[in-house]
This record gives sequence, C-alpha cells and structure tokens, in this order.
Amino acid sequence: MVDTHRAVRIPELADLERAYAAVRIHLAPTPLIPTTANDGALLKLECWQPTGSFKVRGAFAAISALPHPARAAGVVTASTGNHALAIAHAAARLNLTATVVVPATASPAKIDALQRLGARLIQQGDGFDAAEAYALELAVGGATYISAYNDTHVIAGQASLGFELGAQLDAPATVIVPVGGGGLIAGLTLWAAGRDDVRVVGVEAEASRAVSAAMAAGHTVGVGVGPTLADALAGNLEPGSVTPAVLVAHATTVLAVSEAEIRNALRFLAREHGLAVEGAGAVAVAALLAGKLDVDDRRAIAVVTGRNIALSTLATALGRS
Repeated sequence: MVDTHRAVRIPELADLERAYAAVRIHLAPTPLIPTTANDGALLKLECWQPTGSFKVRGAFAAISALPHPARAAGVVTASTGNHALAIAHAAARLNLTATVVVPATASPAKIDALQRLGARLIQQGDGFDAAEAYALELAVGGATYISAYNDTHVIAGQASLGFELGAQLDAPATVIVPVGGGGLIAGLTLWAAGRDDVRVVGVEAEASRAVSAAMAAGHTVGVGVGPTLADALAGNLEPGSVTPAVLVAHATTVLAVSEAEIRNALRFLAREHGLAVEGAGAVAVAALLAGKLDVDDRRAIAVVTGRNIALSTLATALGRS
C-alpha cells in the first residue's frame, strides 16, 4: 500500500491575508441579503459563485500558492463534486492540468458541469472515502494533491469569505456554516479569532458527523455515513486532518440537523427566496428554522454554500409533504 499520510500546517494570519489577496483577483464578493428564517437574519449567497459553491475560494488560493515548478506537474483532488468543480475551474483559469476523482455516486449535475470544464475526470468507488484514497495515491506520482478541507491554503482561501463579511457587517453576528470536512468553518474560525463581534457555529448533517466525532475524540475517527440530501457534507476525514483541532482550540460549536430539517430548508429557500439550493447549502438555514441555536442577541448570518443539485433530487425534495 502506498503511504499517503500528509502533514498539514494550520494557516496563520499571514496565510489568510495572502489567500484573500489571491481570491479577490478572481472572485467578486457574494451578496448578503435579508431573510425571514430568523429575526434580523441574513443569507450569505455563496451559491452565486461561478462554480455554484464557496469551494472556488479555496481552489484559487491553493493553486495560486503553488510554486512554479509544481505547476508543471498539475494538481489532483478528490471530491463529491463541488471542490472538484472549483479545482477544475481555477486550474483552467490559471492554465494548469487538473485531475479530479469523484465517487461513482456523485451528483449527475456536478458530473455534467465537470465534463463541461474539461478536467480529467475519474469516477472511483461508491463514496468520498474511496475517491479520496485513490486521489492520494495518484498524487504520489508527482501532481500536487489539494484536499477539499485538509490543506493550509484551502483553509486560508475559505477564510476570504470572512474578510468579505467583515466589510459587509454593521453589527455583531453569529455566522452559521455547513460542515463536511471542516475547511470552511476552520477558515472562518481562524478569521473570527481576531474579532470579538463574530461567533462561528457549524452545522453537520445527522447522517455524517465526522468533524464533531473527531473533536470529541481528540483525533480523526471513522464514523458511519448514511444517505443524506447534504451529499456534499458526507464522508470521513483524511487521517490527521487539522480542521477539528482548529475548532477545538477556539471552542467552536458544531451541531446537526435531520433530513426532514434539511428538506424544510430547501423548500423555504425556494419558496421565500426563489433559490434552488443543494442540501449541503441549506443546512445552516435548516438549523435556524429548527431553532437549534441561540444567536446570543447577535445578527444571524446563514452561509448558503452551494446550488449544485440534480433537478430530479430538488423536485423530489420540494414535492414531499
């Protein structure tokens, strides 16, 4: 078996600032709009990113940080879809070769989008864990592996969302973030560590709680992963992942929502805002609608992280009573 263990450094403030400078060259700030999901709450619409997901922030940051000799060998990644789309998009913009490994069960909407972007696409295994293991082995051959969450520059790139919020906020806030591998919440937690007016809360799908399990155990542990509308959040963590440690160090809260609560949030976003959102993108709103957290008299900001959902899945979710 090929040894694919990687040592990943937790980003520092200088990393976050460099990543924000790289990201803002390529991406415009996403809107912050009012919602009735909670009194005075706002939605941060990362679903409006060019690839349909916040993941493009980390992709641009990570690829921009590559030294020139490494660029020639290209990059490889694994993803349930959104990070793969982000890497393919950023690599095309920055003239690199990208290989993306996705599970055979990946959303057809994401597969179609990847094929349009022209990346080398490999479907491997019946879930994220198998796809990630295969991609890590491919990277041993010379390409740079860019994790969707366990990567210094990806985490720093996701923190660029925080720098945008800093310019948009006019009052203390509780920022509510979907959690899969933990890259986004780790980046936002590190950004918020320098502020006393922002609290960050994470939301997992009940069907896949790898990050909270690692936080409780003090190290990455395997968890059962069930079927979920929030497929982009489903899967276990790479051994040694740094994201749970970031959250523990800053006492970040991570809670969970059920499938019924996710479905309710999808319907709410379609009905009240005309937004077609994927399950993972709706979990922060699901937590608000279900009354699962106390925002401590701060304005609630739910990050709507992605829109890449198959139309058949969306139609089924919206049609169920």
